[in-house]
Amino acid sequence: MRKFGVVSVTAFSALILAACGGSSLEDYQDNGVTLGVANEEPYGYIDTSTDEATGASAEIARAVFERMDVEVVDAEVSDWDNLIPSLNAGNYDVVTAGMDVQPERCDNASFGELEYSYGEGMAVAAGNPMDLHSYEDAVEAGATISVMSGANQVGFLEDIAEEQGLDPDADLDILPANDIPGNIAAVESGDADVTVMTDATMNSAMETANADLIEQPENFTNPVIGGEEQIAYGAALFRDDDDDLREAYNEALAELQGTDEFVAILEEFGFSEDNVVEGVTTEERCGAGAEDEEDDEE
Repeated sequence: MRKFGVVSVTAFSALILAACGGSSLEDYQDNGVTLGVANEEPYGYIDTSTDEATGASAEIARAVFERMDVEVVDAEVSDWDNLIPSLNAGNYDVVTAGMDVQPERCDNASFGELEYSYGEGMAVAAGNPMDLHSYEDAVEAGATISVMSGANQVGFLEDIAEEQGLDPDADLDILPANDIPGNIAAVESGDADVTVMTDATMNSAMETANADLIEQPENFTNPVIGGEEQIAYGAALFRDDDDDLREAYNEALAELQGTDEFVAILEEFGFSEDNVVEGVTTEERCGAGAEDEEDDEE
């Protein structure tokens, strides 16, 4: 399986200059695209044994771009909360990090169509001394919670705190980290009582974690906010003015999603057919915030 090499400074500069000269599909077919990843397994990350980018989102992008006759694909790593700013700054052309489609993110860049869904995960100190089995438990117990900066989980925890009648600013004890290893290390060291992240990320992170210091709690349940279980929907992200690239990507993605190849990519990185998206669209996810505001006004 072909993977993405990390782009060199010289090649990266050439790609950016080429992209700045125009944003048509032909430009990308001639010059290739640069991907932005957050180095988060299993979505998009650098395989340290090969110094190449891989992951579910990265490999979906590879298969999509092959269908678009875009043959040169490289990758740049960014902290999670810098992915959208770096995309808009022109540091790369597409974010392929399994980023959940949320209204506030839709305001800052343009998502492609949904690629797959995923739930939440949690890890606690070995022995689970605080008896935590959900995000709700962690908030109610006043636990110190390690979360990756800019991730969905921050908003989930804030919403849960409000539902519990707490002040998120005063009552939540969130310890931010720049990456997933930092989240795990915070619990292993005792700096945090618990860490939260997506289920697939947690499963990957626990493969190399110290089992004597950290564990996944039994009977974990996904957070329920406003009466709804929280499920995330990942998609590629493009600059607002890159319509040609996004529309061509969506067309090729639709073709890929009906094939065994697509399911095989998901399964390679720990997902399954259960993660295939049905009955939900990017447009609906982006408009969710506006619908909530209308409900509040009513």
